[in-house]
Amino acid sequence: MNSTEAKHKIYLRLIYFVSVVVFLLVLFLGQLPKADSIPDWVKTLPVMNAFLNGTTCVLLLISLYFIRNKKVEIHKKLNLLACGLSTIFLLSYVTFHSFGVETKYPVDNPMRPVYLFILITHIILAAIVLPLVLISLYRGLTNQVQSHRKIVRWSFPIWLYVTITGVIVYLMISPYYQY
Repeated sequence: MNSTEAKHKIYLRLIYFVSVVVFLLVLFLGQLPKADSIPDWVKTLPVMNAFLNGTTCVLLLISLYFIRNKKVEIHKKLNLLACGLSTIFLLSYVTFHSFGVETKYPVDNPMRPVYLFILITHIILAAIVLPLVLISLYRGLTNQVQSHRKIVRWSFPIWLYVTITGVIVYLMISPYYQY
């Protein structure tokens, strides 16, 4: 194995490690007790998260436009910005849920099956998308164009779905927040 292959292997291991740590952290959040009081600034995080998801969605679509028009540098910058916003989202999401906030969609609401379907698919795909996005980003930044294209066929639509459904989940659950 040459040094380039060894370096790629190290980065892939780091990506998988980070992905597992994030996944376990999010799972751990569900075990935290509810805080006695929730600061007002924490109550603003869900709307900020929806904004971050929506903005990321738009950036991904614009990025697709630019790569289809062979504007690689703009495509890279937009995807780095999308990754940055997703990182801020993740930190905000973890912060919000670290206070033990739990909101349930009303059982008697006729939209509950739709909400649960969107929520469950969102959660599953959000868990899957992190390593895919990180690998896509790594391969793009290291000019592994063919392998970048192969994984982006999966990561792009999943990431797009997660960002769109993140906004939809927020819009559906936000009327039921009780702090």
